[in-house]
Amino acid sequence: MKLLLDTRPLRSSAPFRRVWWGSALSTLGGQLAVVAVLVQTWELTANPVAVGAIGLAQAVPMVLFGVVGGTLADAVDRRRLVLATTLAQMTTAVLLTAQALAGLGSLAVLLGLVALQSASGALGAPARRTFAARLLPADQVGAGLALFNLSFQAAMLIGPATAGVLAARWGVAACYAVDALTFLAALYGVVRLPALPPDGEAARPGVAAVIAGWRFILSKPVLAGSFLTDLIATVLAMPVALFPVVNADRFGGDPQTLGLFLSAIAVGGISAGLTSGAVTRAARPGLAMLAAAGTWGAALVGFGLAPTLWMVLGCLAVAGAADTVSVVSRGALVQLATPDAYRGRVSAVEDIVGMAGPHLGDFRAGLVAGATTAGVAAVSGGLMCVLGIALVAALTPALRRPVLAARPGYMLRRY
Repeated sequence: MKLLLDTRPLRSSAPFRRVWWGSALSTLGGQLAVVAVLVQTWELTANPVAVGAIGLAQAVPMVLFGVVGGTLADAVDRRRLVLATTLAQMTTAVLLTAQALAGLGSLAVLLGLVALQSASGALGAPARRTFAARLLPADQVGAGLALFNLSFQAAMLIGPATAGVLAARWGVAACYAVDALTFLAALYGVVRLPALPPDGEAARPGVAAVIAGWRFILSKPVLAGSFLTDLIATVLAMPVALFPVVNADRFGGDPQTLGLFLSAIAVGGISAGLTSGAVTRAARPGLAMLAAAGTWGAALVGFGLAPTLWMVLGCLAVAGAADTVSVVSRGALVQLATPDAYRGRVSAVEDIVGMAGPHLGDFRAGLVAGATTAGVAAVSGGLMCVLGIALVAALTPALRRPVLAARPGYMLRRY
């Protein structure tokens, strides 16, 4: 039974349960928007480089505003920060709906709104990432992160396929509208929390706080190695920008097939998530992270070489399972190795790496596919990922050791 999903956080903490449900529903809406942006960009341009530019429009604001969000999360009430940024994301989703209904046909407007929503999310993401460690005891933090990841994978399974149907029948505006509505659930999950100031002395926002956060990360090989592992896996091997090209070249460009690509990743992710107990209880999560990241790269080599739809979907499912193990292991490693006074800034770096890395990887994939083919972009990225992970494993022995938990800042089970 310990190999199965650990649901103790949902049973023991009502605040965590509300935050989890709100996050799950808003993540589902976000997956509808992901497919809508891909479809709309492809319809406007039919250019893989333009599709890759979506990643750039998301990555740049994530880096810039994620740093600011990290210092704010260690200085102000994290609950209020998340509420404000969630409202901003919902407003941007409404604007995306409006531009689609108006038929503007402007790639610049579309990418500008994508960048605005990315900036809003980046400001609040570091504070949101600290919730599991603040609402749960240390021995349940890994399980809480696994539950968040499982809801993300479930959204990836249901969302893209649903988005494909909605886009084919009612247009991309329907996807954006549902995304806007699901932010109401995210607001409800946070609004009932009490104040969540940083535990201990609050950092003063500014350049000095950012520098102090980076010094802390660089002084901890476990943290630096974890973030480098994620960068290698995402920047070198992220395949999402290749999906419209592969779909058009091999499978006729049907939006419903495009949705299946993302859903296949989710099938693997959910399968791994439902048996994540072994991962969340692992004594050496760094080893699990490294093995999973290497498997991710190998599976994407297979994706680039696969000649049939079922082989493509199978490789993506393996990649999704590996991604889940890597994300859960890294999340637990980072949160438990970081004291609460630094969690906002460290979580900002984690969010920048975890979110901007894939978008930069999509931009790389689009550029390589534009210069060569989608298959070459996928295979070369996967091979570089495997080699890079092997190098990190050899040079960072701290990732192969057990991690000692920092003070968790556990509180608020009574609310």
